[in-house]
Amino acid sequence: MKALTFPKSNRLLKPSDYSKVFDDVQLKVPHRNFLILAAPNTLGHARVGLIFSKKNLRHAVQRNRIKRQVRETFRLQPDLPALDIIVLGRQGLNHLENPDVRSSLNDIWRRVKKKYRQVIADQPDDNARSTE
Repeated sequence: MKALTFPKSNRLLKPSDYSKVFDDVQLKVPHRNFLILAAPNTLGHARVGLIFSKKNLRHAVQRNRIKRQVRETFRLQPDLPALDIIVLGRQGLNHLENPDVRSSLNDIWRRVKKKYRQVIADQPDDNARSTE
């Protein structure tokens, strides 16, 4: 059985990791309660970073609850493409119950995968020409 962990290799840890995503956003997935920004990485797996402000979620308990939900739904997505993903919280998150947060996040991860396939399909295939 696979260990149910969330290792450091799956997280954006340094400010430079966040800056790379903010400077080179290639995927943007808006939602009523979340905003997803993503940029490709060369690691072969997805990483996630979380940004939830006190302005939108007043109490640490609320912020931590939402962060737990994001990490858990991310961990259960084995087929996410190799992206560095930042999840930003928007206003109104504190009014959502856990099942609603989970269903919103599962919908968002599905949309990230779909949008990634669209972006990749739209890009010219430079690798095919450079190997010739």
